[in-house]
Amino acid sequence: MSRIPNEVIEQVREANDITDVVGEYVQLKKQGRNYLGLCPFHKENTPSFTVSPDKQIFHCFGCGKGGNAATFLMEMEGFSFVEAIRILAEKSGIDLPEQKQEQGPVLSEESAGILEAFQWTAKLYHHLLRHGKEGKEGYQYLLERGLSEEAIDRFQLGYAPMAEGFTATFLEKKGFHKQALAKFGLITTAGDGAALDRFRGRVIFPIRNHLGKTVAFGGRTITGQDAKYLNSPESELFQKSRILFNFDLAKSHIRKTGEAVLCEGYMDAISAYQAGVKNAVATLGTALTEYQARLLRRYVDTVIICYDADNAGQEATYKAGQLLEAAGCTVKTANLQNGMDPDSHIKEHGAESFVNDVIGNSSTFAGFFMKHLKKGFNLSLEGDRIRYVELVTKRLAMIDRTIEREYYLKEISEEFGISLETLMLEAESLRKNTAPKDKTDGKRHTNGSYEKRRNNLLPAFHNAEKKLIAYMLHDSGIARRAQEELGAQFIIETHQVLVTHLYAYLEDHLDGGASGFIEWLPDEELKRLAAELAMQHQVTEHVSDREIKDYIRTIQLESGDKASIKSLKQEQKLAEQQNDPVRAAQIAMQIIEIQKQLKHTN
Repeated sequence: MSRIPNEVIEQVREANDITDVVGEYVQLKKQGRNYLGLCPFHKENTPSFTVSPDKQIFHCFGCGKGGNAATFLMEMEGFSFVEAIRILAEKSGIDLPEQKQEQGPVLSEESAGILEAFQWTAKLYHHLLRHGKEGKEGYQYLLERGLSEEAIDRFQLGYAPMAEGFTATFLEKKGFHKQALAKFGLITTAGDGAALDRFRGRVIFPIRNHLGKTVAFGGRTITGQDAKYLNSPESELFQKSRILFNFDLAKSHIRKTGEAVLCEGYMDAISAYQAGVKNAVATLGTALTEYQARLLRRYVDTVIICYDADNAGQEATYKAGQLLEAAGCTVKTANLQNGMDPDSHIKEHGAESFVNDVIGNSSTFAGFFMKHLKKGFNLSLEGDRIRYVELVTKRLAMIDRTIEREYYLKEISEEFGISLETLMLEAESLRKNTAPKDKTDGKRHTNGSYEKRRNNLLPAFHNAEKKLIAYMLHDSGIARRAQEELGAQFIIETHQVLVTHLYAYLEDHLDGGASGFIEWLPDEELKRLAAELAMQHQVTEHVSDREIKDYIRTIQLESGDKASIKSLKQEQKLAEQQNDPVRAAQIAMQIIEIQKQLKHTN
């Protein structure tokens, strides 16, 4: 699978807790011994994604994906196994042996090369801003905008000089080809084929992906060029609808605070970060997308929208709030004064005011919705008043928290002279009519009551096999005992295949364990089955010998009876061929009796 020694892989695996690895992508909440969150691999509103720190594996009872920390990174990022181990090794400070870099499937060879070009260019532009003569004008501009040296360095802000071929020459000397640089927007080409710097004369904002790699640039002119802001073109590396500015730096603070602050642009996010609001992110000059809303929901329950307090900003807040609520977020809106944006508020009123009065004093989205909706009605007209109340009541009916729902209905009642009882009855009727239908239909959304009911309906031998395999995955001693007493004598075919692989795995690995075995398995369906069985059945640390013996005996009896039936059917067929109906009838009665016993025991 790789040239990294098994003992090093095991060292890396042991050094990385799966809850920490998964927690960088999914908001996890402790539930008993495990952690629960929204699955990052399929869209869901009810958490079915489970992480077990004891077993060091994850499993989604909705879509079936499962594995260990390396498997998770491979699924999330499209990494090869070696790349996933490298990332985990870097996180834990473990040096891997030198070997040829394995190219993963996530990027084409061209994109992987250009990714490196972006890293070099970001360093170049930042160096020029901080230490070069060419960058003095850009550096002065950022200081005048109120940014500190610490913030400039933290965000690696830079400056692209006015010289037309400066960047192109620098990168070509590094071995990058002009055609590829032009394709990804690091340079442009003139009609005569000459290379021109795309961002010349601009202050540079590196745009990083969630792993902290620069994948694009935003450039702000300070020389009066036509386009005030200029972004890199979209590419395999950069899709602005899927990236949030500053997400790589903010995500740990987002997890810590349980909230994300959503801004409209680079400067707002940077100013907020500098003011102490380190959980601030920003869209990249476009409206919030469904993908970005779902990304935030995986990390937090609550998002505070901090858009400009002008008409355009309020309209954008309204649209973003609806998207975030649809994704399952609790939405609040920052308390910015009219005409202000985060950057201007901080300049005028200071960082403390921004933290306490703007972010700390944020309103519910329902309150914002009512004020925003009111702008579209002439409430001096009776028809507009009725229509407004109808629309607001419909919106308030969707609030799950009873106290918040009644609070705003009471506000409407007092403002428009409609009894609170009438509004509450209308809201309750709307809630009943729009309540989502139960669409579970037997699907595995959680590892709770449905699975227990389903297991209760299974034959005794089937449950015995599932529980025994769960213990075999947990304890290599139990696995070796099962191998001696049962071998591959399991009834369910997929269980036979799985335990055969487990026996093979234990020949080369003294210690078992679900995490390493799942990673070793060659087939995705087997990985899913192993993760499901390991996660589905709670195994106790000191299982009794009697319990294991009962599981093995149940399987042996079932296997033996089925083998007897198979043998008897062959004898019956032979008797019929020999024209011996009496013997054939006797054998048939034996088969019926064994089947009755099987039915009774199951």
